[in-house]
Amino acid sequence: MAFKTNSLNNSISDDGRREFTVKEFKRWLKRFDTDKDGRISKSELRQIVRATGGWFSRWKGRAGMRSADKNGNGYVDECEIENLINFAQKELGVRIIAY
Repeated sequence: MAFKTNSLNNSISDDGRREFTVKEFKRWLKRFDTDKDGRISKSELRQIVRATGGWFSRWKGRAGMRSADKNGNGYVDECEIENLINFAQKELGVRIIAY
C-alpha cells in the first residue's frame, strides 16, 4: 500500500529548519494549489501549515493569510509571495535562502 505525503523533502540546516531556495519554495507551494488558479487560499495555506508539521493549522492559516494577503482579496497572489516567505520563516520553521 502506498501513502501520499506532502512532507518536505529538502535539506535540513544545522538548527533543524528545512531549507529552500525561493524557487524551490514557490515550486513546493504549487503542490498545494489544488484549484490550479495560481493563488494560495486560506484552506490551501492550512494544508501548508500541516505539511510543515505545524500545530494549530486553522489559527496559523488565518495568521498567515493576514500576514501575506496585503490586498485583502482572500488569496496569496504571486505579488504577495514575499510576505508568505517571511511568514513561513517566522512561523513554520523553514528557511528560505537566496540562490
